[in-house]
Order: sequence, then C-alpha cells, then structure tokens
Amino acid sequence: MNTKAAFQKRLALSCGFLLLAGCQTSASKVVLSDEEYFDRVMLAPAILPADLTNTGCLSLNNDDDAKDYKTASQVNYQQANWQSRVAADWLYFADPLQPGKLLLIDYQVKSGQLAYRYLSDGSHNELYEPWSSSKIQAFTGALSRVRQAHPELGATVFAGDTALADLISSINSYEAFGKADGNSNAIASYFVNVAGREYLRGLFNEGWLKLQDQRLLFNGAYGSEQFAPSDDYWHNPINKEFDAKIDRYTASSDDPGYLGYRCDSCGLTGNKAMTTLAQAEWLKRLVSHQREPITQMPNLQSIDVDVLLNGTGHTDQHAKVGGMMVGISHIVTNALANVIDPSDSRSAKEVLDTATNGQWRVWQKIGWGPSETRSTTETVMLAHVCLGNYQGGREFTFSVQQSIGGADEANLPKVGKQMQQKLQHAFTKLLDSRIQ
Repeated sequence: MNTKAAFQKRLALSCGFLLLAGCQTSASKVVLSDEEYFDRVMLAPAILPADLTNTGCLSLNNDDDAKDYKTASQVNYQQANWQSRVAADWLYFADPLQPGKLLLIDYQVKSGQLAYRYLSDGSHNELYEPWSSSKIQAFTGALSRVRQAHPELGATVFAGDTALADLISSINSYEAFGKADGNSNAIASYFVNVAGREYLRGLFNEGWLKLQDQRLLFNGAYGSEQFAPSDDYWHNPINKEFDAKIDRYTASSDDPGYLGYRCDSCGLTGNKAMTTLAQAEWLKRLVSHQREPITQMPNLQSIDVDVLLNGTGHTDQHAKVGGMMVGISHIVTNALANVIDPSDSRSAKEVLDTATNGQWRVWQKIGWGPSETRSTTETVMLAHVCLGNYQGGREFTFSVQQSIGGADEANLPKVGKQMQQKLQHAFTKLLDSRIQ
C-alpha cells in the first residue's frame, strides 16, 4: 500500500473540508463519492478517544452464565486442533448479500477469566493476501526473536538512534513520527529481516498458534526498500550494558526462507498467504497478553504489547499516542458509530465518546492494493475494539478481507465502502445479540 505521498498532501487540507475528527459533520453519515470516500475515510488519520488516561480496555462485566463462551483453560490452546474445541458459530455472519471474509472473536469474563466465542461467515480458513495489515505481525515477530537471544531488548529500545515506538507508529500512521521517516513498507521489511521468515512462519504453527495449517506463509517482504538504522545495534536507554548488535538480512533475498511472490509452492495468494483465523488469533493473543498468560507470544513482555498498541515511549512531541492507535482509516469507527446510534448526525468520535464516556479503543492496521495476479482489488483490516461502559463493556478482535473484480487503484474506494458495509452488518448483529 503506497499511500504516503497522497496522505501527506491531504493532511494540508482543512478539517472542515475533510470532515475529520473534531468536525461537526459526520463523514460516516453522508453520501460520499468514491474519491471523497478514499480521501476522507480510507486515508484519514485516526480519531482518538476523549479519555486517554488509561492505555488499555476497561474491565468487562463478569457473567458466570455466559454459556456461549469458553475460557482458554477449557479450550487448551497448547494442543493442536484447538479450533474444534472453541465456542464458535462459524456461520454466524453468513449472508449472500455480504461478500468478503470475516472472523470476529468476541470477549466475555466468565468466573473471573477471559472467555471467547469465535464468529465467522464461513470463510475463516480461506487464504488471502493480507497486504499491509500483517506489518504488526512482522513487528511482534521480530521482538520475539530478538528477546529470545537478548531478553533485555524489547520494544522500548532504539534501533540505532530511532525508537522502536517511533517505527511502529510510523508503520501505522504512514507519517514521519519522531525519528521514523514514514516509509511504512521499508520499516516493516526491516522487521521481517530481523525476525527471519521461517521464524515468522513458524509462529503460525508449532512456534506459537498451533494452527497446523502449512498453507500459511510469511515468506515475502513489503517491497525492495528496507529501513537502515544509524547503526546495527539495539540500544537499551536504561542500561547500555544490554546494547547488542542485531543481525538482519541486508536484502530480503538473502534470507533462506524468502520466497518469490509466485514461487512454485505459492498459490495465487502469494508469499504471505494468511486466513482471517490466523490473523485474528495472532492479534487476540497479543492484546490479551497480560490477562491470558498461557497464550502469550514466546519471549514477548507486556511492555512490548503496550508499545505495539499505543506507541508508549515514542519521541514525537506532537503526538499523544502512537502504535496501532494511530492506524489510518475511519472505516471501523464509522461502522461502529453508525451501529451504536444510526440516527445521530454527529461525528463518529462524538458518538463513540458519548456512548462510552470516552473509553472506546480501536487499535487497527489496514492494508490494500490491486492484484494483477488475481485480477482483483482488495483491502484487509486487522483490528481490536473496546467499548468501555457500553453494554457492560464490549471487546472483540477481528480480521476482515474484501475483494472486487478488476485490478485497478480506482476500485479501492469501492472495496473500502464494501468493507464498511460488511462491518456495519456484522457489528449490528453482534451488539444486538447482547440485548435480545
């Protein structure tokens, strides 16, 4: 997804024209042309909650009668084939009028423990190309690999003279952030080359998620360019004794695990083939890291997740937060606001702030592009949502992919609109189910 130039150009336009956060008219509730939708919704910088005093989600209400949910101990994620043991309705969102792929993991607290139910439209095992949505997986995979050898070097360190918190924030915002230059693709490729592709791919299977799906791949890159830190060391700002040289592949093709996009074993989905189940489960385990110790990513620590989600420790003097909190696009927030109060003409931010007393959170990473290989135009969203103070607290993780025929950048707003419609349909069913 190459949005940097267009995004920076549009940042100069006034809030009144773009209808962004803080504007009085809601872009989520007016009919927009394709060009307007791309500018005002898909490329728009993230809106932020009114209350940022805490970085996480408010606690969910306990419900001991939540029979449709299972805890991690009930599922036993450490054993293969856990997908058959979770509480799930794999056709919950099935609707011939809502094309695309969606897997949503809904959270509840049951007997004091987190519990989950998996809801899909039947497509949770279908492969697709994740585009840039997988960049947060590259970042966390690199942290896992580095901490394996250097336990004191996590997300709060500096790669050369650039804070990792700035780098992950730049990946998500497509802006210069602190000392990071806004080249999202180059930064993400750096983390892939630090982690190594076979290590990343292994996390899907025996290395962590235990999905037992050998079709899943993490063997490509995000273009040929790669972020080059000022030196090869990761620097611990608290204690220089922990500084260490971090090996990486100087070119993606140097990695023995690298596969060309159309490799012999790669299908039409290329060298980073994933599923909604694989992506959503990855993010679900990250956001529940502190609350669910038995499913933690190997070697990762709670502060690493905080940096991923909120950019904690970033050096940008003009930003309140970073990380996935500043991921571009209003697709998710518009869909949520339209479902929470369809008749409210205020902005999505105002609707969400009112419904939650400012305690909503959307951590997101979007990706998109036209595919000549598949003759389609696609977009993918990986996100975690918290709605504090709403229906006793709601929390869910989801991955959604949309695709329309024709490989043309002009189709991007069309597929974006289709994604928002699918999410509104899904959120309506999800949120209504709690009050029926």
